Amino acid sequence: MAEEEKTSEKAAEKSAEKSESKQSEQKAPAAKAAEKKPAAKKKEKPPKLEDKPFNEFIEQHYLPSLKEAMAKAGVDDLSLEFAKRKLEVMGQSDSDDYWQVQGQWEEASEGKHQFNIAFIDEDISGQKVFTLTANDALPSTIEQFMGDERRITLDLMVLYTVQRLNGQKWLTRN
Repeated sequence: MAEEEKTSEKAAEKSAEKSESKQSEQKAPAAKAAEKKPAAKKKEKPPKLEDKPFNEFIEQHYLPSLKEAMAKAGVDDLSLEFAKRKLEVMGQSDSDDYWQVQGQWEEASEGKHQFNIAFIDEDISGQKVFTLTANDALPSTIEQFMGDERRITLDLMVLYTVQRLNGQKWLTRN
């Protein structure tokens, strides 16, 4: 009987050791996780330029970028103005005030060029119209500007403006 008691004690000790090792194995991943550095918080991304307030975006980002792009296209004397005014178009007498970007420059061989981009909704993603004229005449047409674009970005606005003026042959010749 003594032998049986010794055997059962040894078995009990072994099973206790096994359960302790299992518990320590289970604790090990938890302990390791506790030892790890806390997860770094994701850096907050600065707001997109296009999410800035309308006036700030136009004055601080669009106008300087457009002036730079026009200088690359050979227009060095571009005058840009951003103001709320009536949309002047031939044959239209009554108009609401709209925020507009107006660009003007003088070309020696062709005279004065002027374009306007009016923001109907005071939002870069909202409805916009485009007019242009030469030599101080009133514009005769209003065109939709960037109407098919879902996402409006600074680069796209500058590109479309330069592209539209280039389509008029005001920037480069064929």
